[in-house]
Amino acid sequence: MSRAAERKQIVQDAVLRTNARRKLTDRVVTWATVGCVLIALIPLGSILLEVVKNGVPALSAEFLTQPQGSIVRGDGGIGPAIQGTLIVVAFASLIAVPVGVLGGIYLSEYAGGGKFPYFVRFFNNVMTGLPSIVVGIVGYIILVLTVGSFNVTAGAVALSIIMIPIVLSVTEQTMKLVPTSVREAGHSLGIPKWKVTMFITLTSAKNGVITGVVLGVARIAGETAPLIMTILGTSLFFQGFFGPVDALPLRIWRLSSQPYEASHEFAWGGALVLILMVLSLSIALRYLVLEKKFDFRQLGSLLTRMRK
Repeated sequence: MSRAAERKQIVQDAVLRTNARRKLTDRVVTWATVGCVLIALIPLGSILLEVVKNGVPALSAEFLTQPQGSIVRGDGGIGPAIQGTLIVVAFASLIAVPVGVLGGIYLSEYAGGGKFPYFVRFFNNVMTGLPSIVVGIVGYIILVLTVGSFNVTAGAVALSIIMIPIVLSVTEQTMKLVPTSVREAGHSLGIPKWKVTMFITLTSAKNGVITGVVLGVARIAGETAPLIMTILGTSLFFQGFFGPVDALPLRIWRLSSQPYEASHEFAWGGALVLILMVLSLSIALRYLVLEKKFDFRQLGSLLTRMRK
C-alpha cells in the first residue's frame, strides 16, 4: 500500500471513529432527555390521576350550582366558589393584562438601555418571586382596611400584582423575538411607530403574549394565601365588588381541613373543577387567537370605527 493510500485510510478511520462517537453521544443525550421528560411526567400524571379518581364521584349538577350545605352530610355544592373564582380571576386579568402587555411593549420597543428600564426589569424580576402571602397582606392593609370589609376588589388587585410581572416579562421577551425587518418594513411605508408596534409587532408576537397571559391566569387561579387576606370567603353568591365572595382555592382549603369524608370528597371535586377551568381557559384562548379566530387588527378596526 502506498503512503498516500495509507494516509487516506488513516483519515477515513478517524472520520468513522468520530462519526461513531457523535452518534453514540447523540443517542445518549436523546435517551437522557426522554428519560427526564418521563420523570417529570410521573408526578404530574399521578397528581392528575389522583384528582380525577377522587373528584369525578363528587361531580353533579347540584355540586356545580348550589351553595355549600351541611359538611357532615355532604349537602349542597360549590356554586358560589366557582362563580367567585371566575369573577376574581377575570377582574384581576382586566387589571393585569393591559398593564403587563403595555409594560412589556414599553421595555421592548421604547425603553432602550437606560437606568430606568434596568430598574423596572430588576423590580419586575423581584416581584415575580415575591411570596403571595406578602401580596395578600399588602392588599389587606391598603384595600380591606380602607373599605372596612373583605371584598372582591381587594382580592382582584392582590392577584393582579402577582400576574403583572409574568405577563410583562413574557411580553417583553416575545416582542424582542420579532425580527427587526418586520418593524423596518412598516416604517418604510411611513406608518407611525405606535401603529407598527400595536398592529404589526404585537400581532407577530401574539402567540407568546397569549402564552404569558395563560401562564399568569394559571398562576393566580390557584392562589389561596392572598384570598384569605382579602376576600375571606362566604357561602353566598356574588353580592358586589365591595363585599366578600367565595373562591375555589379557599373552598378546597377549608374542605380539606375538615375531618369529614364528605368534605374531603367535595375538596377533590373542587380541585378537579379548578383544573378543568384553567385547562378550558387555556384551550379557548389558544383556539380564539392562535387559530386566527380573533385578531388584534380586528380590535384596532373596531376602535377606529368607535372613534369615528
